[in-house]
Amino acid sequence: EEDLTTPYLRKAPTPPGHEGADTAIIAVVITLVFLTLLAVLVVIGIYLYRNQGSYRTYEQPEADTAPREEAPPKDKEEYFI
Repeated sequence: EEDLTTPYLRKAPTPPGHEGADTAIIAVVITLVFLTLLAVLVVIGIYLYRNQGSYRTYEQPEADTAPREEAPPKDKEEYFI
C-alpha cells in the first residue's frame, strides 16, 4: 500500500520512549499551574478572612439628635468707605 500524502505532510518519526515523556511533561506543567492557582486562592482567602474587620470611627457621638433651632439672622449692615 502506498501513502497518498506527500513526504512533507507525513508525521516525523518519534524516537522510541519519548511518547510517554512528552505526555508526562505536559501533565506535570498543568498540575503545577493548577496547584499554584489553588495556593494563590487559599492565600487570598486567608487574607480576606483575617482582615474583614469592622468599621470603626474615632469621632465622638452627638449628644442629642434633635435639630437645633438657630436664632434668626440679623440684618447685615453695610459700611461704605
